[in-house]
Amino acid sequence: MESRLEIIVRSTEIDVNGHVNNAKYLEYLEWGREEWYELSELSYETFGSMGIQTVTVNININYKKECKQGEHLTITCRPDKIGRSSYVLKQEIYNKHGELCADALVTSVTMDSSTRKSVEAPEALRKHFS
Repeated sequence: MESRLEIIVRSTEIDVNGHVNNAKYLEYLEWGREEWYELSELSYETFGSMGIQTVTVNININYKKECKQGEHLTITCRPDKIGRSSYVLKQEIYNKHGELCADALVTSVTMDSSTRKSVEAPEALRKHFS
């Protein structure tokens, strides 16, 4: 399943170069992942009830096209691959013309909330990667 989140670039997200600051793209991606988790019925509470948390361990992002104040953007998120405890979500940011502005592979790990050690990804997450 792929999620889609629509946003509008605000003035506070612009840097001295007149476009979206590179760090804001990471925040946009986070918002997109949260949308995917909610649509996949994998909220913080759901993971918490399993004694699990997820933690982002790597983000590889490619900046393709600058975004400016007032632009309408779409952030997509979909499962890419899964291992024992780690999994990768593929994300993209498009402008209203359908042009790719950024893409990223985001790797996260499932960990036991108490021990803070990695644990096998639960079936509730795995089923989205088939």
